[in-house]
Amino acid sequence: MSRFPLRTALLGAALSTTILAHAAVPESEAAKLSTSLTPMGAEKAGNADGSIPAWTGGLPSSAGQRGENGRLSDPFAAEKPLFTITPQNVAQYAKNLTPGQQAMFKRYPDYRMNVYPSHRTATYPEAVFKAIASNARHTSLVADGNGLQNFQTAIPFPIPHNGLEVLWNHITRYRGGSMQRTHVQATPTASGEYTPVYFKQQFTFRDQLSDFESSQESNVLFYYKQLVTAPARLAGDVVLVHETLDQVKEPRMAWIYNAGQRRVRRAPQIAYDGPYPASDGQRVADDLDMINGAPDRYDWKLVGKQEIYVPYNNFELESPTHKYSDLLKVGHLNQDLMRYEKHRVWVVEATLKPGERHIYAKRTLFVDEDTWQAMLIDHYDGRGTLWRVGESSMTPLYDRQIPWLGVEALYDLVNGRYLVSGLTNEEKSPVEFGLKTSAADYTPAALRNEGVR
Repeated sequence: MSRFPLRTALLGAALSTTILAHAAVPESEAAKLSTSLTPMGAEKAGNADGSIPAWTGGLPSSAGQRGENGRLSDPFAAEKPLFTITPQNVAQYAKNLTPGQQAMFKRYPDYRMNVYPSHRTATYPEAVFKAIASNARHTSLVADGNGLQNFQTAIPFPIPHNGLEVLWNHITRYRGGSMQRTHVQATPTASGEYTPVYFKQQFTFRDQLSDFESSQESNVLFYYKQLVTAPARLAGDVVLVHETLDQVKEPRMAWIYNAGQRRVRRAPQIAYDGPYPASDGQRVADDLDMINGAPDRYDWKLVGKQEIYVPYNNFELESPTHKYSDLLKVGHLNQDLMRYEKHRVWVVEATLKPGERHIYAKRTLFVDEDTWQAMLIDHYDGRGTLWRVGESSMTPLYDRQIPWLGVEALYDLVNGRYLVSGLTNEEKSPVEFGLKTSAADYTPAALRNEGVR
């Protein structure tokens, strides 16, 4: 986990001057993190009808164990769905569904959602809780909303007062500090054909570098590298990103190594709505991780909270007993393997600023109160038509106290295709934390060695 304060600006932002004046919350409000709120800033109590339970500390590390295949056991494997939502009864559950979810039922006659009992499994290490408590008391917006000051580790605004603060909580949420994984991405056509793309991916937050103390790149939040290992036509291509803290002051630095050309080149297009490599046109740069990068092209409005059925505790979806062909179906993932639970989410509306350009004129984010992960995002085109629906599946790595975004999908309601990434079912060693790296591992010069076929 991050151990050192990051006191420089963090990620570009756009917000009204009245909101920009907001600073850290007063002590009386911050004290709620140890009373009525969880240490992450969520409501500790359950909801009125008991369908959302109270938070009692999250899923303990003793909830299960890792098998010989390295996979965590599913503590809820014996549970059965409470009910199933179908196109025939969707109206009955509309108040707990997003517009994007309702559109999926309308678009696909076979679409359904199995809803299970809700479990608030999310938790963080104690050191992260302490950092969040400090952030609540000391972190504030600076530089006309383009950054933060006095920020540590994760979650700068556990008690948010505007939509941009909720977004920053998603971007800076705790993800284990340093990680590498192998995973598969697919972009099925409208008729269901697909070619799996295999990735070796890693990221390291700057304060987890082995040479952090001597690192001079103070405006970097984390380093990200992605190597394509298959199919042959893409194998050896590498993407390198230095995710800058203030992306308006200093835009994200990105490079691509093309194995065919044996050439490293800058890639400024890997930002905003630039095409993302190896995605077959089904994802733009800031769709990765549901949403990422500089938010300065949008105005952000905090709508409030809502109780929504979201993908949660999806151990079955990631089970090694399933092949990729079991998951990837026409139009959408195999919904028989998906688990939905009712959870409270923050609703944030992002509207494109006048004069700015992006293929999405509006986005509506639904962000889990317990993890600060964007669970669902509705994307609208320039005509105001719902175009794409983003969905992420949270699977807690309870032995490490990491709420983990495993599989994410982006459904195109117009062309009937979708992109899904983070599939690890058939991988032998899908995720490894505590990766030891130095700044030299994330330089453009290092890309050539990574990309050797």
